[in-house]
Amino acid sequence: MPVQTTPGFDLQPSAQQIPTATNYITNFDFLNQYLPDTYEKEFERYGNRTISSFLRMVGAEMPSNSDLIKWAEQGRLHIKYDNVTTAAIAGANTATFTVADAGVPGTSPLVPAADVSLAIRVGQTVMISGTTGSNKAIVTAVGSGATNDEFTVAYYEAGGQAFAAAEVVSVFIYGSEFKKGTPGMDGSLEADDNIFETSPIILKDKYAVSGSDMAQIGWVEVTTENGATGYLWYMKSEHETRLRFDDYLETAMIEAVPAESAVSGTGNAKDLGYKGSEGIFYSVEKRGNVWSGGYPDSLGGFDDIIRRLDKQGSIEENVIFLNREFGFAIDDMLAAQNSYGSPGGTSYGLFDNDKDMALNLGFTGFRRGYDFYKTDWKYLNDPTMRGGLPAGGEVVNGLLVPAGSTTVYDQVLGKNAKRPFLHVRYRASETEDRRYKTWITGSAGGAMTNDLDAMEVHFLSERAVCTMGANNFFIFKD
Repeated sequence: MPVQTTPGFDLQPSAQQIPTATNYITNFDFLNQYLPDTYEKEFERYGNRTISSFLRMVGAEMPSNSDLIKWAEQGRLHIKYDNVTTAAIAGANTATFTVADAGVPGTSPLVPAADVSLAIRVGQTVMISGTTGSNKAIVTAVGSGATNDEFTVAYYEAGGQAFAAAEVVSVFIYGSEFKKGTPGMDGSLEADDNIFETSPIILKDKYAVSGSDMAQIGWVEVTTENGATGYLWYMKSEHETRLRFDDYLETAMIEAVPAESAVSGTGNAKDLGYKGSEGIFYSVEKRGNVWSGGYPDSLGGFDDIIRRLDKQGSIEENVIFLNREFGFAIDDMLAAQNSYGSPGGTSYGLFDNDKDMALNLGFTGFRRGYDFYKTDWKYLNDPTMRGGLPAGGEVVNGLLVPAGSTTVYDQVLGKNAKRPFLHVRYRASETEDRRYKTWITGSAGGAMTNDLDAMEVHFLSERAVCTMGANNFFIFKD
């Protein structure tokens, strides 16, 4: 029968912004003749409640000393245009084409658009393909000035142009041909680099407890995920604040978006002076690949992913960080590829599943063109985070991350450097390290900085995540 909705999982926060004294256990009725049989230690009913670990598994951290982080990623090596038309009719021996691809003839902050030419030169040979036919041709002229989005070709085939006028065709360069005794290639091509940038954001948190409450001991032994134990209740709250801040350091890098100007009116985050940052999800949605149908649950779906990866960086190994439903779907898909051996038996995978062993119904990875590994991502399952979003509420089912590193031009170092596809840059210099700062103020708990009868523990970090080669990532959304 289906899982019942009641009783469900508790979403009531354990941390509340109320007077500190109420966080202590005060039910000490010594006039009762019967003493309760109590357990001293808190029971960890939710296990490990932290959700961070993703960036530690796939990325790295390195310092930065600027408000702006920029890097250059290689463009394509070969040239192809997809939105090209001509007024020449079928059978014509020559034709003049107009290129209407986005960014063509191109714009540059340093060079006027009229001075930017197509990446096609006289003497090059091109393949022109439409839906009704294709041709091979040689480029005989390239426009300039007002016609810098045009080029003229002469067809090799005796029958001339194989497609109709005004049909949208694609063009790519496959070589060149020159007659004897002629000058060399006219002009040269500059390397096409894509410049990306992001900005670090400042994250803060604080825990405060009065000196009087620090002197009060409880009868429940408290513990937290990082191993802190004791009978002082404020220690639990302080350590949980630290763990919560650690989680936010990661989730902010995943979810951050840049502040944009409001479409209408004023008073949004950008107007108030906040700049935001480019988180992983934002970068992949803008510059990467998006699966918008939930998640692939068949080999046909993964074949579509593989075809897209073939058109990107063709990274050999990829890891899919996914939620539970996506994990089940992959397990079922892979299990369905097996004939199940003898009737009534289960034999798929690299094991026999005999009667003397535990039945393993899960898979950790598979190979189909590329190597795909899967691992559960707690962040996508946690009901207090992404795992609790309603259907239609920007549900993310998984993220495909390429393994390894990429070579980029680091503008701070001034040279090419190998970087993980995902890595965090934190602000630091010789005198200030803002990777993870924590300090104590007040007049309690060993601090003697002011006359406040309390201990305040402050946390601060300034960081940004760099998603390099986002075209090799896949995000799976409903």
